Amino acid sequence: MKTIRFLIVGAAALALGACGGGGQEGRDLSEADTDYQTVLLERLIDAQPGDVIEIPAGVYSFDRSLSLNVDGVTIRGAGMDETILSFQDQIAGAEGLIVTADDFTLEDLAIEDTSGDGLKVNGGENIIIRGVRVEWTDGYSTDNGAYGIYPVQTTNVLVENTVAIGASDAGIYVGQSRNVVVRNSRAEYNVAGIEIENCIGADVYGNVATNNTGGILVFNMPNLPQPGYHTRVYDNEVFANNTENFGHEGTPVASVPAGSGIVINSNDQVEIFNNRIADNDTANIIISSLYSTGYSGSSAQDDFDPYPETIWIHDNTYEGGGSSPDGMDLTALKIAMFGLNGALPDILFDGYIDSEKMVDGALPDALRICVDDPVDVLNADGPNNYGSPSVDTEAFRCTHEGLAPVELALAE
Repeated sequence: MKTIRFLIVGAAALALGACGGGGQEGRDLSEADTDYQTVLLERLIDAQPGDVIEIPAGVYSFDRSLSLNVDGVTIRGAGMDETILSFQDQIAGAEGLIVTADDFTLEDLAIEDTSGDGLKVNGGENIIIRGVRVEWTDGYSTDNGAYGIYPVQTTNVLVENTVAIGASDAGIYVGQSRNVVVRNSRAEYNVAGIEIENCIGADVYGNVATNNTGGILVFNMPNLPQPGYHTRVYDNEVFANNTENFGHEGTPVASVPAGSGIVINSNDQVEIFNNRIADNDTANIIISSLYSTGYSGSSAQDDFDPYPETIWIHDNTYEGGGSSPDGMDLTALKIAMFGLNGALPDILFDGYIDSEKMVDGALPDALRICVDDPVDVLNADGPNNYGSPSVDTEAFRCTHEGLAPVELALAE
């Protein structure tokens, strides 16, 4: 397996052996219920708006995907460790459960070992995902499905009290959506623990992200239907996200270096506050543009803004981190600037700024990256081929007004 590492300082490629670890051994299905598949498939096909489909405690084996396209349905188990839908023997379909419907709730069950994504909700409004665990039980591997919990192009989305383990892209991913809350969840041994991508209005709080390659990502990608902005990341525990990158080569997350705590890429209006961020071996926070990533050579639509702007980082606590960065280039940078036993600063910035927006040699105050924490910022000097990186902390001493909370129009 080969992964492309995040290109803050030059390009680095690294060949890795087979991935493993981070989970239990695959579930023994010898006593799993194989007959319930027919029952649940029929209930999903016959579902009517307002139905509540109760799945009792037990381990149920499925060999094909489940789907729902009826509005107003709730699927409810007896608990994420009690009602287990296992797709270990899946031979048809990619997802475990794919939903194309509004007013959908899924709660209190587990989806395990799907060949593709665990749960995908595509295009719905008023979505609640609560008390759901998605896991690949043989440990982290490039062969695992890409996404665990995966609402995309949705509106009014609540993801809470969930667990995602082992996804080869993102454990909890919300993309191209509006009005998003991800809270009180745990992401572990994924490439990206929690990822907010091209979303407008997202709150991410009360979560634990650990043992991922990157803990919490706020990304903007080109060539998608909408740009993302207005994301608050707060009151989270983001620590020890040092698992090797096992993402598929060429995907955006394959560029994330192992040891990344919180990563902002090409996104605007992002507020990071009241988090505990610790022991992420490359950097506790990374701020970057499209130009310093492994997919920077891809074409983007003309109106795509590749620069991170209006970023406010404040009132976080930091511990450790930066002592063993991923890749030869970042390791060399650390040694050259901070010594063999030193560490990169808590915040790493690639240095790309939109020169067309500058006034008298500086960005307008409203667009600046502001850091109001007592930590250093390393400017990697990307625009000059990373030739003169420097600790440039005072250039980031400023503040912004806090972003407004996300208000969900949900009957919770």
